[in-house]
Amino acid sequence: MAFPERFSNLPDYAFPRLRTLLDSHQPGGPQIAMTIGEPRHAQPPFVGEVLAANLEGFGKYPPNDGTPELLSAITGWIGRRFGTLLDPASQVMTLNGTREGLFNAALALCPETKGGKTPAVLLPNPFYGVYAFSALALGAEPVYLPATAATGFLPDYAGLPAEVLDRTAIAYLCTPSNPQGAVASPEYLADLLDLAEKHDFIVFADECYSEIWRTAPPTGALSVARARGADPERLFVFHSLSKRSNLPGLRSGFVAGGAKGMVQIKRVRAYSGAPLPLPLQRVAERAWGDETHVEASRAIYQEKFRVADRVFAGVQGYQGPEGGFFLWLPVDDGEAAALRLWQETGVRVLPGAYLAREVGGENPGKGYIRVAMVAPTDEMQRGLTLLRDCLYG
Repeated sequence: MAFPERFSNLPDYAFPRLRTLLDSHQPGGPQIAMTIGEPRHAQPPFVGEVLAANLEGFGKYPPNDGTPELLSAITGWIGRRFGTLLDPASQVMTLNGTREGLFNAALALCPETKGGKTPAVLLPNPFYGVYAFSALALGAEPVYLPATAATGFLPDYAGLPAEVLDRTAIAYLCTPSNPQGAVASPEYLADLLDLAEKHDFIVFADECYSEIWRTAPPTGALSVARARGADPERLFVFHSLSKRSNLPGLRSGFVAGGAKGMVQIKRVRAYSGAPLPLPLQRVAERAWGDETHVEASRAIYQEKFRVADRVFAGVQGYQGPEGGFFLWLPVDDGEAAALRLWQETGVRVLPGAYLAREVGGENPGKGYIRVAMVAPTDEMQRGLTLLRDCLYG
């Protein structure tokens, strides 16, 4: 049986690779899981109430693009958070988690060729896996740009040759970045939008971590686009309730952007996307309209940032994140460090190389481990202390 070659160089997903690395070894202590970015803070208190009041909705096919009430709640939040007014009927659509949206949007908007050549899809390296998978599935060329300390942990898109930029169809950007927690400045976003206009490509801004921040709310790409009067078709942003509202199992997110591009995304998703069940849309509607639970969760994360800063004070190369909930910790070798940590302490972390690709003989994640600060604060502090004493003591 023949299988497609386009995925032949695709490594196993990060977590199966981690199980292969660690699970044949005994943990060196009580297990503390710090690998997956699954929020463990309390979910909003109204979830059960809203769900119970709308159970009959499971007996109906849900609207694929989102209920009018949910779309209005989303655009209302966008207006309050980013000062940008969008039309709920034509510029936003609900998603069954942003991963499927990031894929379907690429499927809808990436052309088969650009200028008679294979289109390029730009992505930071390290990155969220669906970015590269989307490019490969479309027959485009994924172009991996190192997002390292030297570049402020954000990709230097402007440094690419004009030949690559001219055949670029889509540029993915995650801000705050996963795994490093770097926040793109307004100037960075403005330069990227200008570059997209000059070379005729689209920016996909993955802002799923935008509501978890240390000192100030990250600037949204929509805010910058509005201030610059940018072509709305140049930008599509993706948000989720998974991190913002501690509801990863709700599978509720959205994509927002130019009305013309949204027509194409909706058209593709009508065939390939799974609509969010109606009772879950009602929960999402309530969540986007409430900030109290978000502020309470953010305060816990900000205390976790302070705990991490205290634990790693004096550790060479430590840099606390500006946003998101991951630590990106420097080590000699991420795989070796993760295995040692597991065998000696029972703390489970993810090698950074599993989130990146080797380019030119270099994997920019190799010298790092990713640590998720999602456990209760006391448990997280125990895990970080064990990690520090094992790897940096």
